[in-house]
Amino acid sequence: MTTINDFDFKDKKALIRVDFNVPLDEHFQVTDTTRIVSAKPTILKILEDGGSCILMSHLGRPKGVSPEFSLKHIVDTVTEIIGVSVKFVDDCVGSTVEEAARSLEQGEILLLENLRFYEEEKNGDLEFAQQLSKLGDIYVNDAFGTAHRAHASTTIVAQFFEGNKCFGSLLAKEIESINKVFKDSKKPVTAILGGSKVSSKITVIENILDKVDHLIIGGGMSFTFIKAQGGRIGDSICEDDKQELALEILKKAEEKGVKVHLPVDVVAADAFSNDANTQFVDIQHIPDGWQGLDAGPKSNVGFSFVIAQSKTILWNGPLGVFEMKKFAKGTIELGNAIADATAEGAFSLVGGGDSVAAVKQFGFADKVSYVSTGGGAMLEMLEGKSLPGIEAILN
Repeated sequence: MTTINDFDFKDKKALIRVDFNVPLDEHFQVTDTTRIVSAKPTILKILEDGGSCILMSHLGRPKGVSPEFSLKHIVDTVTEIIGVSVKFVDDCVGSTVEEAARSLEQGEILLLENLRFYEEEKNGDLEFAQQLSKLGDIYVNDAFGTAHRAHASTTIVAQFFEGNKCFGSLLAKEIESINKVFKDSKKPVTAILGGSKVSSKITVIENILDKVDHLIIGGGMSFTFIKAQGGRIGDSICEDDKQELALEILKKAEEKGVKVHLPVDVVAADAFSNDANTQFVDIQHIPDGWQGLDAGPKSNVGFSFVIAQSKTILWNGPLGVFEMKKFAKGTIELGNAIADATAEGAFSLVGGGDSVAAVKQFGFADKVSYVSTGGGAMLEMLEGKSLPGIEAILN
């Protein structure tokens, strides 16, 4: 795997695909700087070598040129985080941009305008990619969040940099972390899959059964499994058309020697609300009119016991509706168990939008081994798919 550490960037212009698709408030202020902070090590390494950086990214889903999606809104934040004044050019291809890139001095940073102002970006247009390629000497992909898209800036552009392309430190870390779970894992390996739907995780489950020893299934998707086994789940969320599939998954897991752990009790509520009445009930016997919204105390103890024995842990999806305080305890206890196991030497990888949000919200980000920055890309890697943005550098 070729990374920025394999290059000396002295007097070189690095064309870097970053993922600066950050949330903005109504005053166009960045509300979560994680993605910019994540790109900092790559940018600094290139500048310290004596090179310069041309940064390209998308922001949001604009339909053509839309001022509210301009990357000019983030220039001050990027400058502040990197600690180097960032220049901005209000386009991403063409003679003005080429001139701005050409006149870039050692140690300088140029941020291009939103790539998605051009349809050609999402269409993976060859000519557009070639125009981008004129801007730099070495192509660096550091955008894991878009590595599953075969867009012009993430994939197609790489072919114009034969022998001069590499992964940035963020993308390299993402690949290493997933490999630590799937290829170089220490046993026992435990995967925790939560969230509401079995359907969104089917391919993930099928792909990881050969690689894990324990599978903890929590959150809303657990009710499909419980109902399929004859349990009464009251008004809990359930994909009735996936019950047969749930039984097939349990059978496959048994054949492969994977121990599946489902919740045994839940925090049941009489409404989907933080003000609802709640009670702890056996997951097999949830009364009509009640729905399970979090893992119960016995489940939390059982899950924590499994995690304490684990040497490699993958966490994708929460155990309850953690956005509501009343139903956050299962997810918090899970986070605590993973943090404790990590402190004891286990490797823990957290990925997927909701679990990443939970990890940040409850202060676990520094207590796990790695928090993935790419929701969709992470999911596709867990499904065993090869990502075009990664393949373009490897090939």
